Amino acid sequence: QLQAFGGGLVQAGGSLRLSCAASGTIFSIGAMGWYRQAPGKQRELVADITNGGSPDYADSVKDRFTISRDNAKNTVYLQMNSLKPEDTAVYYCYAPIKTKRWSLYVGYWGQGTQVTVSS
Repeated sequence: QLQAFGGGLVQAGGSLRLSCAASGTIFSIGAMGWYRQAPGKQRELVADITNGGSPDYADSVKDRFTISRDNAKNTVYLQMNSLKPEDTAVYYCYAPIKTKRWSLYVGYWGQGTQVTVSS
């Protein structure tokens, strides 16, 4: 239902852009987000964005990362600039999806994409 793209290996100071597309039967999508999980650490919220386009960021990525979404394409993006080694993690997208007007939102996770920042 969610598929993420765009991870990779980059040097410190570099940039990467992640994207995550929702597919299948979709009536509406709630706030979409990006989370990350580094080895030995808990999964943490990086950024999320409401369906109206209002973003929110973890303090550690403010002024470096930008989240955006294209509602027509059911896609959320994460532009990551000035990457640091501590940004190394598996990045997961998340979206609550409603398949019918009167159904409840069900949360979905993307498969995860590895981001590695070398020093």
